[in-house]
This record gives sequence, C-alpha cells and structure tokens, in this order.
Amino acid sequence: MLESALDKLAERILSLDEASLSSLWEKYKRRMEQFEPSKEWEKAVIIFFIINAVRAKNHIFNEQILRQPEASSDKKQQKKPNLKLVK
Repeated sequence: MLESALDKLAERILSLDEASLSSLWEKYKRRMEQFEPSKEWEKAVIIFFIINAVRAKNHIFNEQILRQPEASSDKKQQKKPNLKLVK
C-alpha cells in the first residue's frame, strides 16, 4: 500500500512542469529557512525538496542524453528513407 501511494505520488510529480516548479523555488526556500514548529513549515520543506528532486532528475536525464551522441545519430540515420533512382 505504501509503495503504491509513493508510485502514484511520483507519477503526479513527474507530470509537473519544471519551469513552473522553479518559479516557486525561492518562495519555499525562504519559507523553509524561517523555522517554526508547524505543519505549514513541514510542508514547505517537503515542497522545496520535491522541486529540487525534479530539477536534479531533469539535470541527470539531460546529462545522460548528451553523453549518448552515437545512439541519437544512429536513430537519425535510420529515419532516412531508403530511396533508389529509377530511370
């Protein structure tokens, strides 16, 4: 049950736009830095780290994609049509 809940939560987080999340980063950073023993503060900390997690995931993803130029060039070459000149 716990694993299922986390999986659904991850799906929802993955559907969020990084640009929109990044625009909220500073707000939740400030909120997190102003400690108070409250649920609102706890939620702000979780939100801040969710935003960072999405940013880190996208950074790692993009870095890995850039490291695989052979695979992407192979795909581009495969997409070219195989045409023959007919006279």
